Amino acid sequence: MPLDTQAAAFVQLVTEAGGKPFEEMTPEEAREVFTTGFAAPGTGLTALEDISIPGPGGPLALRIHRPPAAGPLPVLVFFHGGGWVVGNFSTHDFACQELARLTPCIVVSVDYRLSPEVRFPGPVDDCYAATEWASQNAAALGARPGPVAVGGDSAGGHLAAAVALRARDRGLPLTLQLLIYPVTDAACDNGSYTEFANGFVLTKLAMLWFWEHFLGPDGDASHPEASPLRAPDLAGVAPAYVLTAECDVLRDEGEAYADRLGGAGVASTLYRFPGQLHGFVTIVGAFDATAVSHGLLADALRSAFAAA
Repeated sequence: MPLDTQAAAFVQLVTEAGGKPFEEMTPEEAREVFTTGFAAPGTGLTALEDISIPGPGGPLALRIHRPPAAGPLPVLVFFHGGGWVVGNFSTHDFACQELARLTPCIVVSVDYRLSPEVRFPGPVDDCYAATEWASQNAAALGARPGPVAVGGDSAGGHLAAAVALRARDRGLPLTLQLLIYPVTDAACDNGSYTEFANGFVLTKLAMLWFWEHFLGPDGDASHPEASPLRAPDLAGVAPAYVLTAECDVLRDEGEAYADRLGGAGVASTLYRFPGQLHGFVTIVGAFDATAVSHGLLADALRSAFAAA
């Protein structure tokens, strides 16, 4: 299927804007470009509270999104995308706000430490610490007691999958892992990497650059928390909702992970969004599909919370 009309227009806009690709920038330059070009501010429809909790590397910043809904609500712990190198919870305010409002639920957005300053498994450690804290502090959050959900987009989807694996191994129950075009394998060598290597916003070379910063020269790409698709056993992890974009280098590894989860007996739903690019779920104002995706994700969360 060809690119959606709005997605094609977005690709043309990005192409005409020029600028260096990620792999030709320093991490600091990339962060400035990403924050400026892909900022996604909220619209004030959820109450925001920024707090700090003890983290593995010192204070860990969290942003709490509370929708205007009555009664104690369930919790989604959300990890932003950006290749583990760029982004922060501010770049994902819009998506977090919409998930909080539509579900409704309390969204705890995590400002985990970035690479290459902190390489794998540091970001996973931060995200697990935030998930454990949210699970144990429902009263402080004004939330419904019980298991929380985890979720994220792209590298944040990877972090959610890694947290779900660690949670299984440590006996921390979760209601759902919400994986939005997740990174699941460091190999970068499947069919979608060939088909969409260039010209679809996220490129193969950019992903190789992200992986290099995340793992470093001594990182173990085969570790299950680095490449969840390579985990020898996925049985017993939290149920999953996996959303992929048709025209995305990450499509095949996300779909392969959904298949492996199902094969391991994990309740897993996969939805491939037709004609769309990587990043469309969090980009404000460019795609009608963004609002549709938020509805699908909120439906998945609502169903998981109702079953918990």
